[in-house]
Formats: sequence, structure tokens, C-alpha cells
Amino acid sequence: MALVPWLFLAPALLMFGIYVVAPIFESMAISLYDWDGLGTPKYIGLGNYVELWSDEDFFTALRNNVIWFFGFLLAIPMGLGLALLLNQEVFGIRLAKSLFFFPFVISQVVIGLVFSWFYDPTNGLLLHVMAWLGMDPIAVLSDEHLVTYGIVIAGLYPQTAYCMILYLTGLNNLRPDLIEAARLEGAKGWTMLFKIVLPQLRPATFIAVVVTIIGSLRSFDMISIMTQGGPYGQSRVLAYYMYEQALSEYGYRMGYGTAIATVLFLLMLVYIVFVLYRVYRQEQETD
Repeated sequence: MALVPWLFLAPALLMFGIYVVAPIFESMAISLYDWDGLGTPKYIGLGNYVELWSDEDFFTALRNNVIWFFGFLLAIPMGLGLALLLNQEVFGIRLAKSLFFFPFVISQVVIGLVFSWFYDPTNGLLLHVMAWLGMDPIAVLSDEHLVTYGIVIAGLYPQTAYCMILYLTGLNNLRPDLIEAARLEGAKGWTMLFKIVLPQLRPATFIAVVVTIIGSLRSFDMISIMTQGGPYGQSRVLAYYMYEQALSEYGYRMGYGTAIATVLFLLMLVYIVFVLYRVYRQEQETD
């Protein structure tokens, strides 16, 4: 009987091994070669990783990934705040929920284009807002110090909507008996939120954190649409730098690109192992 579950899992495990595990190890193997993707690969061992250590562009991309990591975490409290605001029984609240959820269902490409127009220093909405405030216009996407933050804000737009939906679902599943008991004890406001509501929202928070952090580490599309890594490569992240080195006309260095991909994978692997450990611990506590 112990064999039966493995028989059911076998097809999925086979597909996972072929399309996920095998390509990971193949990529790691390619990172040990100097290869343009067409000619004969030349084995150079850890040469690509040694080059990474002295590559300023790589560390710029790594730094931007850190900015994405911490910036994207703002989506969680923002999503919670919106969920608490919209979790009301008032006229028109369903329409308001739909409008706030709208950013999550539209394409990242569309969002990138909209924010590019928003940041346009010649006729964008930001220009008019700053003029109304008596401030000089700022070319956000052309400023090497501001560009990454500007793209992160654009990425937060749909991510906050996703976190909001998670929390709205969690708020609909709160135990009313606990809420009523807390009210009878005089709990309200921040005390109700931190002592009664947030502990019950722990599963939603866990999912929001997992999805948000993974999204921050694999950021690519917003950068590709809004800046293509510019200005002067200052908005690159590891995923986009990997693409530039391995697949764009600037590189065609498959070995070097897969070395960058391997570093990104190892960074994500640390977090994934932590998540799996937390899930295992929660299941053990439940049992």
C-alpha cells in the first residue's frame, strides 16, 4: 500500500524532473564553459564565476535586486491597508474592490507603458503634478539614482492589488466568535488588529510574503519595457543582465549568462528552502 501514493505521484515527478530539475543542472554545467550558443563550447571551469566577482555591472544588478527585494515588501502592508479599507458593508464597495483589483489582471507590459507615460518629463502626469506643487520636473527613468525606485513603484501597483485580494479573502474567513469575544473584552482599534485580526491572517500573510519575494527576485518585464536596463545599465537586475549577456546582441555569452542565472537560482534556493522548512514546521505543529 505504501507504493500507491508514489504511483500517483510518478507522472508529475517525471515531468518535474525532465522540465525543471534537469534544465537546472544543465544550466549549471553550461556555466562552466565559454560558449556563444552556436560554436564548440570551451571548458573554462569556474572562469565565468571569477569574472563575475570583478564585474561592476553584475554587482549593480545585484544591488538593484536588493532594492527590488525590500521595495516590493511594501506591497504587503499596503495590500493589508487596502483590504481593511475595502472590507466594509457600504454602497458601491464592490465597484471599489473591482477598481483596486484591476491592476492585477492587466498585462505587466501595459502597466510598464502607462508608468513610462506617467514619468515622461515632457508631458507626463508627474510633470504636471510637480509643476502644480512648484517643483522642477524630474526625468525619473533617465536618472541613474532614481530609475530603479521608479520601476519598483510601477511593479508595486499590481503586486499591491494581489496582496489586497489575499487579505480580503482572509478577512472573509475570520472567526466571528473571536471578534465578538474581543469586543466584549473592550478590544478595539489597533489592539483588535494586532491581537485578534492579524494572527488569523497569518496564512494569507505567509502566501503574500512568498509570492512577493519571489516576484521581486525574478523581476524582468517591467525593466525590459520601461528602460531596457538603462540609463547606462543602472536599472539592470540579475534576470535582465543574464538576458543581455546570453541572448541579446550585446552578448551571446551563454556560459556567462548561465553563470548569472546560477547565482540568481542559488539566491532564490536559499529562500525556497526557508519557505519549505516553515511549511514543514507548520504541518508538524498542526499534527
